[in-house]
Amino acid sequence: MDLSVKPGDDFYTYASGAWLRNNPVPAKETRWGSFNLLRDFNIKAVKDILNEAAADKNAAAGSVNKRVGDFYAAAMDSAAIEKLGYKPIKNDLKRTGKIKDVNGLLNEAAYLRTSGAGSPMFGFYVGQDRKNPNNMVPQLSQGGTTLPDRDYYLKDDARSKKIQDAYKTYITTLFTLTGESQAKAQQNAETIFNLEKKLAAAQMARVEMRDPYKTYNKFSVADFSKTTPNMDWKALMAKMKVNGQDTILVNNPKFFTELDGMLKSVPTKDWATYMQWNVLKSAAPYLSSDFVNANFAYSQALSGQKVQTPRWQRMSQLTDGTIGELLGQLYVQKHFKPEAKARMNEMIANLIKAYEIRINNLDWMSAGTKEKALAKLHAFRPKVGYPDKWETYEGLDISRKSFFTNVRNSGAWGYNKMVNQLGKPVDRERWGMTPPTVNAYYSPVMNEIVFPAGILQFPFFDPKADDAVNYGGIGAVIGHEISHGFDDSGSQYDKDGTLRNWWQPEDLAKFKAKAKLLKEQYDAYTVLDTVHVNGQLTLGENIGDLGGLAGAYEAFKMTKQGQSNELIDGFTPDQRFFLSWAQVWRGNILPEAAAQQIVTDTHSPGEFRTFGPLVNMDAWYEAFDVKPGDKLYKKPEDRIRIW
Repeated sequence: MDLSVKPGDDFYTYASGAWLRNNPVPAKETRWGSFNLLRDFNIKAVKDILNEAAADKNAAAGSVNKRVGDFYAAAMDSAAIEKLGYKPIKNDLKRTGKIKDVNGLLNEAAYLRTSGAGSPMFGFYVGQDRKNPNNMVPQLSQGGTTLPDRDYYLKDDARSKKIQDAYKTYITTLFTLTGESQAKAQQNAETIFNLEKKLAAAQMARVEMRDPYKTYNKFSVADFSKTTPNMDWKALMAKMKVNGQDTILVNNPKFFTELDGMLKSVPTKDWATYMQWNVLKSAAPYLSSDFVNANFAYSQALSGQKVQTPRWQRMSQLTDGTIGELLGQLYVQKHFKPEAKARMNEMIANLIKAYEIRINNLDWMSAGTKEKALAKLHAFRPKVGYPDKWETYEGLDISRKSFFTNVRNSGAWGYNKMVNQLGKPVDRERWGMTPPTVNAYYSPVMNEIVFPAGILQFPFFDPKADDAVNYGGIGAVIGHEISHGFDDSGSQYDKDGTLRNWWQPEDLAKFKAKAKLLKEQYDAYTVLDTVHVNGQLTLGENIGDLGGLAGAYEAFKMTKQGQSNELIDGFTPDQRFFLSWAQVWRGNILPEAAAQQIVTDTHSPGEFRTFGPLVNMDAWYEAFDVKPGDKLYKKPEDRIRIW
């Protein structure tokens, strides 16, 4: 803490100033804070598990230990990877370079997707139908670009220009590494950038994409094909291994009409170059070091990271991202205790109870809407730690000898697994995160809140810590995920996960008015020079923070400590609660990474997550004696209360 700062002037520095000064961003990172510390601890724990598994000579064929060990050992065999250079993708490059017409182009796009070699032109996935969440449906989404957001193509300020140049350099470097002349590689970079820029211009902005109705466009496959004369979706989907489906969901139909026009207006040879690029960029992180280094130089321009993340860490993360539920079994055996799960379940029950009290006490919502909100709250399904039923990855071949083949195999396996969900009941036991993940999520179509084992550790959670610390940490995280069910987007889904309105019109109008005030509060926060927080993009997360912290405080006040005034380290229980919250969000970030975060991340930066909700909570003012004249002071009538 930095006790020289007045809490009412700058609570972020008061709670974490000394830590922030003493913990600059390490060279291999782009930001450094509580999340990163825990992720660092977890990735080292994962590394030990992986090294043990890789060294286990007696692991039975097909066992979890053997498969995890083989995947990691192959990933760490850099001598074999160096020797191969770009040989693993030579055939792909040759084949994509020979595309002669639109039909060949679409065939190639389908092949790359099904073989785990890339996702060119557009996004495709299988997921629940938001208006009928018991059905799995094929879904198309805008895509086809490489830079993290459409704005990077469309803006021409100095920051965007610098990133565009770094991107073109990256394309040029990868092509020269496959034997193209410098001049031809540079020409390719211009071709690819201009083609992707057209795709970017056809995309909707991130704020628009947060609207679940705007992005819900259902077509019969035949009708959708009429809007794209050059793309027959029945034939195309069959090539993408999707058969017998007569309906498709499309998040941005205009994107596909634009793409369809480009199939004719852009020369086929340019499309062939673009497809080669898709092969190259998908493979670069898994090829020899000159490809990996070029990939890092590009990401450096985006994030400002000083040195490359060490190979063991990248490959540990890759193992988690690829076969996370095999690795997860080994992780929870070592790092997740039954008492942690029991304590979490108890806290979740308390948070639900607190939320129920808060909904009942809302002065702006009518009884009819309250009834629906409570029905939704009571239908929430919590998942804690790890899945009850582990994914076995049956049919996925993993060889200790061939890293690149393992990566490709797992891409193809994942694709097949996804399309095989069509025509089957929704798998409600499935997890969207792996057990070692330091994160949590809410799914509106499942109406579930999910907390992987990875986040259930200090500073978020410690079974031995006092309630103030746990409720200010993981309690607020639980409350945050519950609040996502009631944020500007999640509140449009009912208790069954169906996208349909359950609000009385006047209540919805009041909710929107409150949300607008919160948007304006965050819009006013300056991050870098002229860059502000985007209050609309971050609205869902900010409602999550405000509702989550208020709910966690309500639940904390139900505990014995919450009702006492006993000092620990000279701080009251309420002060410890708010300090725990603030210290979860402490962190340093590189300016490049901060600039990227504002464009692409739906979360506000940590500093504003810290005090953004607090300035709206009376209890914080009382706990730290915040008075008019203090910089963070907000008049009681201006404090925003939503949930």
